[in-house]
Amino acid sequence: MLESYLKAICEIINLGDAREESYYSTLETLLKDYRESVNRKNLHITTLPKKTEAGNPDFRIWDGKQRIIGYIEAKAPTSENLDSIEDSDQLKRYRHTFPNLILTNFFEFRLFRNGTLIDKVLIGRPFIAHQLRTIPPVEKESDFFNLLEKFFAFSLPKVYSAKTLAMELAKRTRFLRDEVVAEELLEEETGKGFILGFYEAFKEYLKIYESSCCNVPLGGFLFYSYQVAFKRLLLMDVIAKSPSAVLRINSTTWQSIILSLPWRDMAGRL
Repeated sequence: MLESYLKAICEIINLGDAREESYYSTLETLLKDYRESVNRKNLHITTLPKKTEAGNPDFRIWDGKQRIIGYIEAKAPTSENLDSIEDSDQLKRYRHTFPNLILTNFFEFRLFRNGTLIDKVLIGRPFIAHQLRTIPPVEKESDFFNLLEKFFAFSLPKVYSAKTLAMELAKRTRFLRDEVVAEELLEEETGKGFILGFYEAFKEYLKIYESSCCNVPLGGFLFYSYQVAFKRLLLMDVIAKSPSAVLRINSTTWQSIILSLPWRDMAGRL
């Protein structure tokens, strides 16, 4: 299985005009062959799945209905040093959001569980393919299949219980603070924008709390607002059925949420 895989990878490398996406079908074939060998025919391997709340991983493995096995992020085979990629902002975001994740350059595979590296395997030497222009011998085949076994054994429910949903939303809150908030703060440079407009409107509306509210920076305003939003939306059935709905907070919801924010307490902590 791995011999034919490495042969296909090298054939693409030797063409000389390949980009990262050129190798996707080869990895997909390997994953499907493994799926068949372990009698997991019910699993679907989606290449370039729809965007997630944390970005766009290259592969998603799931049952096609409710349960997600995990995600795979692939980098071009020329990216021989995965250490720097592992510490990139993109991978930190993926590791924080996805509990079962593989990072690969098509030769090395690293498995992360809840953000922590738990296994890694190099199945062939990249320099043999790139510099010697020949197929590298297969290495650590059994270790590689053990890694895949761990990956495929994981299962994440797409529909959450109240407890697991709360845990997942807590991760999204931090993601929004670190990513979405940073993006929205760019509105300050132009002095206009959706979130900045709400912020200024609420400061004006809540003049009674002016001494406290006006000391709250925009970043803190957004972070605490999202936190309160998550807690309130946990009570709604629609969120239990569709966790992604939490990101679609409309203006009416914001108006009710903002009135419950602990402004004086916020000002004292920020």
